[in-house]
Amino acid sequence: MRQTRRLAAILAADVAGYSRLMGADEEGTHERLKAHLRELVDPEIAEHRGRIVKNTGDGLLGEFPSVVDAVRCAVEVQRGMVDRNAETPEDERIRFRIGVNLGDVIVEEHDIFGDGVNIAARVEALAEPGGICISGTVCDHIGDRLPYSFEDLGEQSVKNIARPVRVYALRPETVADLPASIAPRAASTSLPLVAPRLSIVVLPFTNLSNDPEQQYFADGITEDLTTDLSRIADMLSGASSFERIKSAPRFTAANFSGPGWADHPYQAGSLDTDADHSR
Repeated sequence: MRQTRRLAAILAADVAGYSRLMGADEEGTHERLKAHLRELVDPEIAEHRGRIVKNTGDGLLGEFPSVVDAVRCAVEVQRGMVDRNAETPEDERIRFRIGVNLGDVIVEEHDIFGDGVNIAARVEALAEPGGICISGTVCDHIGDRLPYSFEDLGEQSVKNIARPVRVYALRPETVADLPASIAPRAASTSLPLVAPRLSIVVLPFTNLSNDPEQQYFADGITEDLTTDLSRIADMLSGASSFERIKSAPRFTAANFSGPGWADHPYQAGSLDTDADHSR
């Protein structure tokens, strides 16, 4: 049976120092976490048109049809936690780390899978307590739609991901300086992950050479092309090569089933090299 796949913005969150908090006050920590989820996190995810895929004990995994909404939701949650922790003793405060990634995912009824999800979790682990980290893919897609000061952390090697991931961070002190309950709304409408008036899918370029090392070159061409296309006004570009599963069959238009992308234009290509030339 063919798997269902789609392009999605993935939000991963967990509680920093959760084991220490539970060790010090198991019942109190559990009740405070439930209250934060019920009164702040869950409503913010719903308001930003996301869904909670699953809770993970000390955190959650969320999915959004808009990368702008996913990042805005992350900021709203972290800013809300500043106020909610204001009267709580320092050693009892619950602080989330949040990571956001954009990628192609395999969808099941109560879960999502794929490198897109794995990278969201790895990026989240790099965030400071009370802070947010986003992948370079997310940063490219939100552009200047949101006025947050993300710091470029450069390329990071993360566990079980073959290629380095570029990461950008929003520091806790930057979040705390935002006006309460407001994280600024984007000037434009949210960027949906469905086919707009101008859109294209960029398929991974095929390495035709006998040198497997050239696959990195082919992947780089795919990602650079996708990034350049995404900078065109009103253009949404999608690519399966951002965090594609290396063992999976070649990604084609036939197995891309994101909402609105059926029968959609796509760009494919190949790379061949010899001693002196690449074509």
